[in-house]
Amino acid sequence: MNKATKLPFSAGQTYYPGGSYFRSMKITLGQIAHARSGDKGDAANCGVIAFKEEWYPIIRDALTTERVAAYFKGVCLGTVERYEIPNLWAVNFVLNNTLGGGGTVSLKLDAQGKTIASAMLMMEIDVDPELLGSLDH
Repeated sequence: MNKATKLPFSAGQTYYPGGSYFRSMKITLGQIAHARSGDKGDAANCGVIAFKEEWYPIIRDALTTERVAAYFKGVCLGTVERYEIPNLWAVNFVLNNTLGGGGTVSLKLDAQGKTIASAMLMMEIDVDPELLGSLDH
């Protein structure tokens, strides 16, 4: 019989490797940000912009290259590059080898990467409700 491992935090809390915990709630990225995407050859480019300045750290910390690569696994076949743009409250991603060769040669339905932004905004993230304040924007 296996013994269950007791976690150092309870349900409804999220643990960060630095040792901090917070009460968490799940939201979709689209509740605190908007996004725009397009093509750069065979790469899709996606910018995610916080609706409010105080929400920028949430998207900056939640959207790592590893997380975005895992989210788009099977769609993005190459590396994911990330660029922070704090003065615009934004994070920009380049998803390499995503568009099947690019706009004029691709047989993909979305050869120009326009749906990447909509898909990104459906990603669920854990946030501290105290950091959100009101979801009105």
